[in-house]
Amino acid sequence: MKNTYYHQLLENNKEWVTQKLEQDKDYFKTLAEGQSPPVLWIGCADSRVPANQITGTLPGEMFVHRNIANMVVHTDMNMLSVLDYAVNFLKVKHIIVCGHYGCGGVQAAMQNKSLGLINKWVRNIKEVYKDNKTELKKIDNERERFDRLVELNVIAQVYDLAKTSTVQQAWKDDTGLEIHGWVYGLKDGLIKDLRVSMDSAAHLDEIFTLDLD
Repeated sequence: MKNTYYHQLLENNKEWVTQKLEQDKDYFKTLAEGQSPPVLWIGCADSRVPANQITGTLPGEMFVHRNIANMVVHTDMNMLSVLDYAVNFLKVKHIIVCGHYGCGGVQAAMQNKSLGLINKWVRNIKEVYKDNKTELKKIDNERERFDRLVELNVIAQVYDLAKTSTVQQAWKDDTGLEIHGWVYGLKDGLIKDLRVSMDSAAHLDEIFTLDLD
């Protein structure tokens, strides 16, 4: 059988295991005992934005959920299940929504091309564009407008996180949970903090504040 890239991945795995065991013979034994990551990362599925590498964290330090354009969609049972598990069982203290400049999903939402099934997904981003159209139309430079929509999309997802019963219940129970919005730069590797952190429902419109009594 040909030595394909597929097989190279398996060889890479063996080399990685060897390196880890040379550094710490109990590395995998310790890792297998359980996880208690302090962070839930909701990021884009883009292969250029690996959560652990860009934050310098190790396996076991970050619980990760990824989808196209780092979306928090209230009908997405996958995302909601990850959120519930992270908050209620892993007891994470931080949830980070991290987008990235040059995001293909956001770019698709700025256009009118039909992309098949993905149309239904990027429609959520089109709503963010519509809600911020006045600001975006004032940006003449197309790249800057694109970058700003990436940022606005992250901000919108942070607010959508705050609207979930899982997050609001954690706030009511005073667990210390905080949610944040970041954007990663593919061109320089740096993360931009959008300073949209929340630790309560105080910033939400009253209609989105749930009665959890």
